[in-house]
Amino acid sequence: MLARKSIIPEEFGLPGLASRLPRKPVFRDRVNKARFIAKNGSCNLAHKNIREQGRFLQDVFTTLVDLKWRFTLVIFTTTFVSSWLLFAMSWWLVAFAHGDMDPERQNETHCVTDVKSFISAFLFSIEVQVTIGFGGRMITEHCPAAITVLILQNIVGLIINAVMLGRIRMLCLRCFLTFLLTC
Repeated sequence: MLARKSIIPEEFGLPGLASRLPRKPVFRDRVNKARFIAKNGSCNLAHKNIREQGRFLQDVFTTLVDLKWRFTLVIFTTTFVSSWLLFAMSWWLVAFAHGDMDPERQNETHCVTDVKSFISAFLFSIEVQVTIGFGGRMITEHCPAAITVLILQNIVGLIINAVMLGRIRMLCLRCFLTFLLTC
């Protein structure tokens, strides 16, 4: 059978009128939208299949990236001061073992010149690690132990600087991504 035609045109029928009515705007709830980085800067990532107890100790760099700034500054300040103190003790021991602190040996060759106390060894340790230059305190070529300590302190200082700069770079990248995602 054929369909029956109506006297009223289709656009004036119920389906046609309903399609022309203005619709209410549908507001979507922003809470349901998943973000990688929240507006407050925290990461909304869930680590799966990872033991949560030892996760931070297994990956030190990621732990440093996830820490707050105040903890990061405390950790790096403590790391720098500890390395300066450790190598100040090393410089003091090298000078003491070589006899540089003996007041009767003023005309003989020294391992490290002008290191006469732990304070001067500490200042020399800072000069070596941050490469601000050598004034009166410097090593001489007469002592292989001093050359070895110098090489070790430079390597340790470079590692500390690399980790710190990597941490700052990752934090800047996170801030930049947060800025882009919130715009």
